[in-house]
Amino acid sequence: MALLPSMYIRDSADHVGEAVKLAGWVYHKTEKGKLVFIQLRDGTATIQCVVFKKNVSEEVFARAKELTQESSCYIHGTLRADERSSLGFELDVTDIEIVHLTQNYPITPKEHGTQFLMEHRHLWVRSAKQHALLRIRAQVIAAAQEYLNSEHFVRYDSPILTATAAEGTSDLFATEYFDLGNAYLAQTGQLYVESGMATFGRVYCFGPTFRAEKSKTRRHLTEFWMIEPEFAFADQDDNMELQENFVSYIVQRVLDRCEEDLKILERDTSKLENIVPPFPRISYDEAIEKIKAGVAAGATVAPDNAPLADLEWGDDFGAPHETYLASLFDKPLFIYNYPTKVKAFYMQPAEGRPEVVRCADLIAPEGYGEIIGGSQRIHDAELLEARIREHGLDVADYQWYLDLRRYGSVPHSGFGMGIERCVAWLAGTRHIREAIPFPRQLYRIYP
Repeated sequence: MALLPSMYIRDSADHVGEAVKLAGWVYHKTEKGKLVFIQLRDGTATIQCVVFKKNVSEEVFARAKELTQESSCYIHGTLRADERSSLGFELDVTDIEIVHLTQNYPITPKEHGTQFLMEHRHLWVRSAKQHALLRIRAQVIAAAQEYLNSEHFVRYDSPILTATAAEGTSDLFATEYFDLGNAYLAQTGQLYVESGMATFGRVYCFGPTFRAEKSKTRRHLTEFWMIEPEFAFADQDDNMELQENFVSYIVQRVLDRCEEDLKILERDTSKLENIVPPFPRISYDEAIEKIKAGVAAGATVAPDNAPLADLEWGDDFGAPHETYLASLFDKPLFIYNYPTKVKAFYMQPAEGRPEVVRCADLIAPEGYGEIIGGSQRIHDAELLEARIREHGLDVADYQWYLDLRRYGSVPHSGFGMGIERCVAWLAGTRHIREAIPFPRQLYRIYP
């Protein structure tokens, strides 16, 4: 029987009964007398390879026994149907070629502490659950761009080094920029993307963003990836409609293409299957009323069942408040029209209520918090300049941004979705650091 060229495990389903050659790494191995069972992974799937002593030479059987966890190899054999396998088939081994024999691989099947695993993140990503998480991440990114492209958005890349603070905050990473003073790692690409909005009508940027906040919660990263659409002739209602269609598309794509990954992560997919438009919407005013009612009723907040803290109008929500409000609904929740004083300078005031801006946060269910922040942008140059001054920013730094309102200004809106928070929610992982290959957090920059 002729041997086929080396192939990926995922592509071998159509070759059951044929001789094949697979290349990969040993994920796990067990020995039972005259049998050696090798779990071989190649990044596309994992297959069980069975080495039966009577079917191979002594040299091949010895190589099978010699293999260690994460050794790389080629394994030859015949694919055989097996209903017990998650793939529906396994490999009867005829030959083994060892490429590299690993010694003392540090991450073994035993329990390891989180700190140890984070220090070995470069290796931890090979484990089944981390592999599944990062496959979901890849699908989220692909789906997000696929949806926006299908809606005629043009990718419009924004700079990572910026001269000013887009969000009007001092929590910036500074770096010396030749002899011109400091430049800063971008908090968002939004302001730059607005220039593309006036060029193409519909644009988005996608890339890393940075926050120099000293936060150590499970929801925060110092470096994370964000996708930020911006579109012309759009108000807040248009913005929220785009967001719910966008998120629903991503969720359904993950359910469709990541079924096995979600099983590995033991994710309850029933909580994702009804993520379809429309999403519930409540105003900030209504949210405050619901929080006060919850406090009066003695509500507690998962996972620690801590008492719900009271808030006054004008206060920003903390993670427990978002978790409580989201628990009242079974879909992502829009909370719109926040107080002006807790939001960025570029947000359009609500008509007749200058103390409120036309913005919305999209809160994920199950305690995952805000996954999207968006707003209708100020399109009047005079009002925008006034807001820049009110926030204590230097108007001279924003002349280019004001130009966008001086020459062909239109009502426009946009939002930003953090990839890692979305992935953490869809995958059901409790910590955002597992939703990115190399998490950057306070006091941790390795590996």
